[in-house]
Amino acid sequence: MNMEVVRGLLIPFIGTTAGAACVLFMKNQLNRKVERLLQGFAAGVMVAASIWSLLIPAIEQSSYLGQWSFVPAVIGFWIGILFLLLLDKVIPHLHLNSDAPEGPKKKVSKTTMMVLAVTLHNIPEGMAVGVVYAGWLSGSSGITAAGALALSLGIAIQNFPEGAIISMPLHSEGCSKGKSFWYGALSGAVEPIGALLTILFSRMIVPAMPYLLSFAAGAMMYVVVEELIPEMSEGEHSNSGTLAFAFGMTLMMALDVALG
Repeated sequence: MNMEVVRGLLIPFIGTTAGAACVLFMKNQLNRKVERLLQGFAAGVMVAASIWSLLIPAIEQSSYLGQWSFVPAVIGFWIGILFLLLLDKVIPHLHLNSDAPEGPKKKVSKTTMMVLAVTLHNIPEGMAVGVVYAGWLSGSSGITAAGALALSLGIAIQNFPEGAIISMPLHSEGCSKGKSFWYGALSGAVEPIGALLTILFSRMIVPAMPYLLSFAAGAMMYVVVEELIPEMSEGEHSNSGTLAFAFGMTLMMALDVALG
């Protein structure tokens, strides 16, 4: 496989792993204000990636439809939303800072449910990277290598705080530092796996590229609105999460435009 593609698929996983490694060097649990900052930043990156790296290219690739070029993006976006909603209903998981599990009632440990929650939300990110690289490899989608790399880098940047946010609470729940690190790192393993599977089926998915790009955007936006923004805003009112959101969004926008 093209080494540039391999690098692109591994970069987001490296971001998660590096974030998870924070548990090995930090003694205490993340401060709630720091969590807000990290969640706001991650949300901003994901919103910008959904718009500039996924939805806009989906609409541009449907330009032959004229004034109806938005239709594939709308359809794919809604399928992505409903897909994540379905996963939320069928997979038992527990969001950070919550004592109420979601999904079907199963005899699963709290630690496992926390890991499942992060893993669940890493699925659309892996698919997004895979779809973009599949589009670049096809040579007919208008997606450049630099544009694909920009998305990969952006997701890796937001994965760093995500890795820390999962590994450090696990340690505070009683897991050893080593196990907390591995759980945090493995929660991101779904991304390169999902991306690789998407690329392997690239010949089949290229004709549906606008739908798949917007599908990934919808799934990522579901994560932002359903989890990241509420957790960023809960508790005592603070503008720090909002400012971090704005910073993450403008950083990802700049990466996409500059490299794309």
